[in-house]
Amino acid sequence: MSTNLRKLGKSDLILSPVGLGCWQFDSKGYFEKPSNTVIRSIIHTSLISGVNWFDTAEHYGNSEQELSYNLYHCGYVNDNDIKIATKWWPVFRTAKNIRNSIHDRINKLYPYPITLYQVHNPLSFSSIESQMKEMAKLIWKGMVRHVGVCNFSAKQMRTAWKALKEHDVPLVSNQVRYNLVDRSIETNGVLETANELGISIIASSPLAQGILTGKFHDDPGKIESAGMRKYSDKFSQTELKKCKKLIYFLNQLAMDYDVTCSQIALNWLINKGVFVIPGATTIKQATENANAMYFKLSRWEMDLLNEESNIFK
Repeated sequence: MSTNLRKLGKSDLILSPVGLGCWQFDSKGYFEKPSNTVIRSIIHTSLISGVNWFDTAEHYGNSEQELSYNLYHCGYVNDNDIKIATKWWPVFRTAKNIRNSIHDRINKLYPYPITLYQVHNPLSFSSIESQMKEMAKLIWKGMVRHVGVCNFSAKQMRTAWKALKEHDVPLVSNQVRYNLVDRSIETNGVLETANELGISIIASSPLAQGILTGKFHDDPGKIESAGMRKYSDKFSQTELKKCKKLIYFLNQLAMDYDVTCSQIALNWLINKGVFVIPGATTIKQATENANAMYFKLSRWEMDLLNEESNIFK
């Protein structure tokens, strides 16, 4: 099976359009953490289905260590085909902490190297320029391979790109919320700036925390078992009603392709040229996520979903 591997930004890094988000491997109660047996099955299923990278973060509890531990016990040791992205948490910290905390990231992910190191959000006490200088130093020292950011506005992304360029290091990605019910990056300058500068978009929450699976529309009672997610504005009856027609069309397309609503929603993003990092707490979800790479919505079907989701720009 071909996964149509893509370059991440202006780099030599080749990734599958779908990665595996690993927040749920230790989520501080936001999701129900799978057992190690299930985590290993999710990892193995993802890899044999064509996924070649994993996204985790310092701020995701013990997710980094859970990922490396279970990768190792799956038998994927020192596999150069496996790429790991993680993130530095900047809140209440200065840029100096990037240097001070990198060994903790390396140790938790050992024996797997950090392929992509990202600044998790723009809320550091230090300037973006200072942060990018420290990130560039990690590149020079061979501690990480590539630099990305998360949740940066168009202006902040341009500042980071310019600062890294002064150190001959490209900014390869910006990980931001992007899905059929949150298309704000198409109108706030983020997508336009990323395209201009050759920066890849990594879509976080590509299924809108499960809303685009359609299960909460099919059975509203499931909202009560959605954990902390149920307190999100997106789970209000008003917001669910706004996307009811969109969910209807997702269901129709899913039947046409003999796939799920989730896979249609992911394929829409893949066709937009972005990378997606859905999570998975079951083998079934991991399989469905990966298989979203193996079909292609038509131009007419893309236009239909674009039109039905324009309200969410």
